[in-house]
Amino acid sequence: MVVLPFENASPTPGLDWLGESFPETLYQQLNSPLLYVASRDERLRSYDRRGIPAGVHPSRATLYRIAEEMDVDYAVLGSYSYNGTRLSATVQLLDMRAQKLSLPTTESASLAELGSLQSALAWDLLHLVRSDFSESKEKYIAGVAPIRLDALENYIQGVLATTAAEKEQHFREAARLNPDYSEAWLELGETYYAQRAYEPAIAALSQIQQNGQQSSAVSGAVVSGSVVSGALIREASFYLGLAAYAHGDFARSESAFEFVVARVPLAEIYNNLGVVAARRGQKKAADDFERAIQDDPSDADYHFNLGVTLASSGDRAGAAREMRAALDRRPNDAEAKMLLDSLAPGAGSSASGDIVPSSATLKIPAERIKRNYEESAFRQMTTQMEGWAEQQFARSDPRAHAHFHIELGQELMAHGFTTEAEAEFRHAAAVDPSSTAALTALAEDYDARGDTHAARAEAEAALRIHESAEAYLVLVRLDLQENKIAAATQDIERALQLEPANPAGQELKRALTAKLAEKSQP
Repeated sequence: MVVLPFENASPTPGLDWLGESFPETLYQQLNSPLLYVASRDERLRSYDRRGIPAGVHPSRATLYRIAEEMDVDYAVLGSYSYNGTRLSATVQLLDMRAQKLSLPTTESASLAELGSLQSALAWDLLHLVRSDFSESKEKYIAGVAPIRLDALENYIQGVLATTAAEKEQHFREAARLNPDYSEAWLELGETYYAQRAYEPAIAALSQIQQNGQQSSAVSGAVVSGSVVSGALIREASFYLGLAAYAHGDFARSESAFEFVVARVPLAEIYNNLGVVAARRGQKKAADDFERAIQDDPSDADYHFNLGVTLASSGDRAGAAREMRAALDRRPNDAEAKMLLDSLAPGAGSSASGDIVPSSATLKIPAERIKRNYEESAFRQMTTQMEGWAEQQFARSDPRAHAHFHIELGQELMAHGFTTEAEAEFRHAAAVDPSSTAALTALAEDYDARGDTHAARAEAEAALRIHESAEAYLVLVRLDLQENKIAAATQDIERALQLEPANPAGQELKRALTAKLAEKSQP
């Protein structure tokens, strides 16, 4: 799906930024493992190919050609108007395969309720795309905490800004106004990183991990208007790894890249882990580069990096082999050619011809880190995720395999795809029967669907395998729903004994305390 900027049909000045807010917000809400929504960058690349400036609203015929060129299944067309009191937005779904345009759907609200209006439009579109989408409109809207209007405006102004200084100013203000606004923190962190301001980049990107921990504490939780999705957290961790690496904090960089590769074992992440390991003098660097080559043998940099590492360890034959492989893929690589020449027998001989350079005398270049993170490629991959994941995780341990399906299921559940989420959780439980997380996720899934009996059974099954705060918190929520105060008190104490700082546990503890105080009143 591509969501095109909405057309401003309002005479009120100062509201042009709203046109871009609709595709941004709908992207954040609709982009999921079952529905790939094209990013703004993808859309702008299509505009560039057709010679359309970013700020121009093309004709409907041109929009159709853009959608056709992007090879999408659906294009979202919309407009909005404001009469000084109410904001109205109209949306239509263009089915590119059936060549059919849906009837207009209109939502209306006060300008201050823009977030709820956009959530209503998101539900309308989901219902058009998937007639079997079962979550009610009221529940969907209630489950999305809207972003503050001034924070959203600053975020969009940052997206539209053309200078780094303007971007930094707007994204910083958006994050200040809405501290849980993960998209704003991500953009701010990437802006800092692009300016080589590594310390503030690390601080901004670390904020997203905190938001993610808070949202994952309760399944399906949302933070400031959008789910803190696994894809967003992975992207933030990728840039956190780069910023920490550039700052010289190799331990933190390694931790950030390991977080990503445990969830999505991509070649470029293994490469970066190898670069960091080489900087730390770890022997596993060669293993990381070999894994990157195994996943993508066509990339010259992976062969180059492995060759550099082998040369550093004294394996001249192996280093020469990898440099030749790198030059086969990139013939004009001057560094690779220079190192290969220096590795040739006799290249460093003395006058007597009996001295060959050792790794200590070789001039060995630095390994190359990958700096490009294509979120669009990540999300496109999820449309074919099942087969891809099974192939990638066949070489991983069952725990990592199960963890992947649990996170995928949590993303599905957070977007309202409860049936598909259950299938992922059951797959995780089958892959790793010792996993309590899979059963706990199933319990949360059933709880979200209102099946308290099944939810309790799964949570108790998880606790029979191993005690965990998450499983106890499911029981606490079920106990509170059923007004079992004594059982809830006992379960919350067990949860907080295991994880005293658990944010969801602290919140439930406060709710339980308030309920006990209310009950004690005459």
